[in-house]
Amino acid sequence: MVLNNLNYPLDFKFKITTLSSDFNITDRNGNYVAYVRQKMFKLKEDVIVFNDESKTKELFRIQANKWIDFNASYSLNDLVNSKNFGRLARKGMRSIWKSTYNILDASDQPKFTITEDNAWVKFFDGMVGEIPVIGMFTGYFLNPSYTVKGIDGKEYFKLKKMPSFFGRRFQLDRVVDIDDEEESLVVLSLLMMVLLERARG
Repeated sequence: MVLNNLNYPLDFKFKITTLSSDFNITDRNGNYVAYVRQKMFKLKEDVIVFNDESKTKELFRIQANKWIDFNASYSLNDLVNSKNFGRLARKGMRSIWKSTYNILDASDQPKFTITEDNAWVKFFDGMVGEIPVIGMFTGYFLNPSYTVKGIDGKEYFKLKKMPSFFGRRFQLDRVVDIDDEEESLVVLSLLMMVLLERARG
């Protein structure tokens, strides 16, 4: 199973009516790409990607390899074909200041990196977010962005948090075309990263 023929940009829109971190992924025409559900009350991250909000078909599953840890990595699995795509690995202590993740393929070879473009945005978002009332509106003017680069240094994708109440919308754009399987690897990595970054604040 691969995510192919995607019409960018893709919108990641979180639901505010559920306790869990659920969000829809739709394409530029508003068509469903996937529905993402993060299982609650788990010691290790466990995320299931469904075909749509009806949750009738499980497509992918993402699971942490250990309990909450700076060096945890997240296995990206195709449930339809019982296949592992690879994993997303957070770059330890460096991520406290500026979020950086490695994307590795099924052979554990580095393929891409995800880097936060401006660490100061998150810093000020965290500070202003603690201010009563005003903090509720940081989602409108403090919005981080991330760049996905290949090991060749070329930019492949851009992900940005869009102005929205409670910071619940992200948009993903593709800079250059890539292989379908590698595209699926990157998109799955980014949806997991969005969950992790939202949890950090």
